[in-house]
Amino acid sequence: MPASGRHHVRRRLAAAVHRHKPVSKEGLTERLFTWLFTGLVYPQIWEDPAVDIEAMALTADTAPDTRIVAIASGGCNALSYATVSPARITALDLNPAHVALVRLKLAGAAHMPGYDHFFRFFGRADTRENLDIYKRFLKDRLDETTRAYWDKRPFHFRRRIALFARGFYRHGLLGHFIGAAHLAARLYGVSFRALLAAPTLESQRRFFDEKLAPLFERKTIAWLTDKPSTLYGLGIPPAQYEALAGGREMRLVLRERLERLTCGFPLSENYFAWQAFARAYAPDGNGPLPPYLQRENFAALQAHAGRVEVLNASFADYLRDEDEASADRYVLLDAQDWMTDEQLNDLWSQITRTARPGARVIFRTAAEPSLLPGRVDEAILARWEYRAEESLAFTARDRSSIYGGFHLYVLKD
Repeated sequence: MPASGRHHVRRRLAAAVHRHKPVSKEGLTERLFTWLFTGLVYPQIWEDPAVDIEAMALTADTAPDTRIVAIASGGCNALSYATVSPARITALDLNPAHVALVRLKLAGAAHMPGYDHFFRFFGRADTRENLDIYKRFLKDRLDETTRAYWDKRPFHFRRRIALFARGFYRHGLLGHFIGAAHLAARLYGVSFRALLAAPTLESQRRFFDEKLAPLFERKTIAWLTDKPSTLYGLGIPPAQYEALAGGREMRLVLRERLERLTCGFPLSENYFAWQAFARAYAPDGNGPLPPYLQRENFAALQAHAGRVEVLNASFADYLRDEDEASADRYVLLDAQDWMTDEQLNDLWSQITRTARPGARVIFRTAAEPSLLPGRVDEAILARWEYRAEESLAFTARDRSSIYGGFHLYVLKD
């Protein structure tokens, strides 16, 4: 990306993240996060697409008439939605690395000769054969900007596309954070990979109680987690750190979230746990996978990949140029945790203007409650029904386990 392009991206990220003067401690940490967030953050998105699809009420009957606008992130969710055949998916992201990743996945879905090639590239993502697959099936089918991104050699090292030959899920800000967590645990004699042999939920619970929980009593762990910059690897900016902590010690919050990830679901059903503890999906695809990587969904994904567009744009700015009553579903991930009241009101005014009757908005928050009451104008929020009981149920079923709350709003008649 040209220098002018990087500066443009950072300006847009700054508008979303910066709350304090540059010379302040808070301002410095915000600017460090902005700098880090212009690169690849999420090799895998950490929101459960199965929950999203259910909450959006995407079925064989409803999906063909449904237009979805979503934050792209690593693209796992947008591609998973495509397997249910919605009319159109617009995936938006301020991070050009995420845009390039989603466009690469879409090219793979559209142009690879079959599922085995697709899974080797995006599921295993750790073999030199992938470089040949890229050259044969993908490179010449990418737009110029995306191709330039993957062919670039940052700091004169390997091309970025080489990450798919070297364990892609070990890279990016999140991949490096998980790797650092593995290293820290090993220093205390704990191997996360040992958990993968646990045959039952009871044995998963025992591993957590005996091996993982004691780590959070270590002074070094408490000291590290008390610093917002430590969690930048999770894509958590300073403002979201405060919401996640909720006035508590961060080590206690993280202990609870890790407990749920470890003990809340069988390992045979939770690919998020595999990514956390193995830094990969189960070997040879013999385990849980996001919908877009499942063999039985590949034909649908290949058929509908052309219905997904990926744009380097902010959510509110994109909606500003859209017609009234033009979209049905909105997926905000956890982006609102970053926003000021002014930004929230701008976003929701545009969502409300462009929403069709019965439209649904889903999002996640670091804290448990919805952040909208008291912050979004009452006249706007009165147009929407908050589905409290359903939101609680979806929170409980979200296998990623890292969020305090999942929230569903439905436009009133």
